[in-house]
Amino acid sequence: MMPPDPIPAATLILMREGAETASLPEILMVERGATLAFLGGAMVFPGGRVDPGDHALLSPHDPDPEETAARIAAIRETIEEVGLSIGLSPSPDAATLTDLRAAMAKGRSFAQTLVDHRLTIDTHVLTPFARWCPEHVPVRRFDARFYLAAIARGASEPAIDGAETVRAVWMTAREALAQADSGAIRIIFPTRRTLERLALFRDFPSAAADARAWPIRRIIPFQAERDGVPSICIPDDLGYPITSEPVASAKRG
Repeated sequence: MMPPDPIPAATLILMREGAETASLPEILMVERGATLAFLGGAMVFPGGRVDPGDHALLSPHDPDPEETAARIAAIRETIEEVGLSIGLSPSPDAATLTDLRAAMAKGRSFAQTLVDHRLTIDTHVLTPFARWCPEHVPVRRFDARFYLAAIARGASEPAIDGAETVRAVWMTAREALAQADSGAIRIIFPTRRTLERLALFRDFPSAAADARAWPIRRIIPFQAERDGVPSICIPDDLGYPITSEPVASAKRG
């Protein structure tokens, strides 16, 4: 049986400086509502599917409309889920962000809300990081483009939507992995591999530079034996320090 066609999606990995000068950068993670059909209760990065309205913001001469629409979706979803603005000019204040979210929640398009508040969007502030398209689909299959973006610590206080997102927490990648290992949070296979990679970086510039150094290809995890153990694997030429995990421990959805 062929897997269903994947749904285009976008994810934004937000990074900010640590609380102290020498501390590692922190990453925003959000907990999905426990009752949601897809990844309910899991800790993920902000994001969601690419909507037709995201395409409405494209220039007719855009050389890569699917890529640009995904970047727009990542920016929009981050506003909707945690009330944080990336790539908007002029940078909206808290009241404007509240208005943007409220208008979109009532069904107004992202494009129209930007016009209403005389805002423009710059998708170039996002750095492509990865593209995950797992075929293990307990509910639905997504083709999710992951992006990196930096945010100033003073402008990084999240405001959850209380629906899809029930908690938002800043933590280092190492802290997130430790919490997952202790059972305090639940993460799935792509999130764990992403956190392991992010844990290598001392700051946002080094993370962004590394992201630009590797190709962006669809990552479709596959099953193979590693040292005689049935494992879920990914290619070893995309920048990930750990490329396999035993099937018995891998959380895939």
